[in-house]
Amino acid sequence: MPNDFNQQVIEEFRANAGKVGGYFEGHDLVLLTTKGAKTGNQTTSPVMYLPDGDRYVIIASNGGADHHPAWYHNLLAHPELTAEIGTETFSAKAQQIDGKERDELYARMVAIAPGFAEYEAKTTRRIPVLSLHRA
Repeated sequence: MPNDFNQQVIEEFRANAGKVGGYFEGHDLVLLTTKGAKTGNQTTSPVMYLPDGDRYVIIASNGGADHHPAWYHNLLAHPELTAEIGTETFSAKAQQIDGKERDELYARMVAIAPGFAEYEAKTTRRIPVLSLHRA
């Protein structure tokens, strides 16, 4: 079950063809519906993304918290997901990106959303970067 903040973002996203205000205003946003790693329940989470060719790059920043977001654990256990971008809903598969490519993509996200630099500074964990590929 999404928290109140996420639920409001999800409702606004779906009511406005993928556009939202507030924290995410002006940024590309995807709704990830994942299968719970432990529960198996479906959960939807709003996440900023970076378009990169035929894939979408997402970052498991969790606002710089010292633990990964639940959706990241869900995608490790069950990489198949449903994604919503704008008014389109499609099946996708997540893949973790490591090394130099991860660093380059993270830097690209920082360039369009500087808060990601703050998230990295707030935690000692290496923030995961993943790509979503249409299934």
